[in-house]
Amino acid sequence: MPNPLPLSPRQVWVLLSAAARQLLWGLRAVSCEMKVWHVRALMIPDAPIREDALESIERKRENADGAALFSILPRRRDPNLLRLLVAYQMIWDFLDSVSERGACEGTENGHQLHKALVEALDPSVPISDYYRFHPWRQDGGYLRKLVETCRECCAALPSYGRVRPLVVREARRAQVQAINHDIDPAERDGALKRWVADEFADERRVSWFELSSAASASLAVHAFLALAAQPSCTEEDVRQACAAYFPWISGAATMLDSYVDQLEDEQEGNHRYVSHYESDALAHERLRLLVTRSVTEARRLRDGHRHALIAACMVAMYLSKDSARTPRLREGSASFIRAGGSLTRLLLPILRVWRIAVAQRA
Repeated sequence: MPNPLPLSPRQVWVLLSAAARQLLWGLRAVSCEMKVWHVRALMIPDAPIREDALESIERKRENADGAALFSILPRRRDPNLLRLLVAYQMIWDFLDSVSERGACEGTENGHQLHKALVEALDPSVPISDYYRFHPWRQDGGYLRKLVETCRECCAALPSYGRVRPLVVREARRAQVQAINHDIDPAERDGALKRWVADEFADERRVSWFELSSAASASLAVHAFLALAAQPSCTEEDVRQACAAYFPWISGAATMLDSYVDQLEDEQEGNHRYVSHYESDALAHERLRLLVTRSVTEARRLRDGHRHALIAACMVAMYLSKDSARTPRLREGSASFIRAGGSLTRLLLPILRVWRIAVAQRA
């Protein structure tokens, strides 16, 4: 397929204007949804689970805003889709916190918790006892309610039947996050390599850790859910979106997140995907490739200008962090911004202002 033609300045302006109107509506709607879940989180009986739920709401609000960005893919506003995107991202962020706290219980606990990611999108299976191996069990029905909300919203999407097999597959792959929280680095890396070898036996374009990082991102799931909100969605649309979002857009998102947070992760002893590169030079080369491919592949899709805006927003969101401008990371960040193209450069100052507003609101 030929490379897409670059957007003209007028096309960029029209795209950004339409997206801005959609996002202003979306951000207000996200705030309303988050308030509802915040009230439920306050009522969680077990203090550790309550703290994890509140932390995922208060400190990771930007992730919900990012998920809501996918509501620009359909040409009409869809409150049901936005509610679904927010609820599913909240499951994602909550599980990241609660499984990390329970990492001492082993990966069995993490795998059990992360069943919620699949069951939220597959109403055909019964809801599990997610806290079966967790040190704390009483969440007042918080996680189950999030899962049930996602199921109800999925059932209302007009084209959900076309995306369901792929969206469930991507959610199942995302359970690899449970391995990421293994407290033994050698055990963790060995388990990740074995998982990648089983799951992606024929994939040679990207490395094992780039594949596992892409699988642990929620972007492909959000993209498929947004496609399902469109009655005109075809199986070919879904197939092409799958090829663009995995591994390129999802991989770029997770690797950029790891890149800008690597100093903090070093201090806290968290798994750093970028640490697997043999050198900083190789890391910069590979991340530039992932960013370039993510923007290019996005624009090849139907309504590619909308997907390209999401990809550029994703790149700009991570690189708008203060940590991206520290002396150690500044050079790499600048090269990734250039790789993201004109939309990324245009969005970067906007998202820096947005980060300030989010911090003040928090």
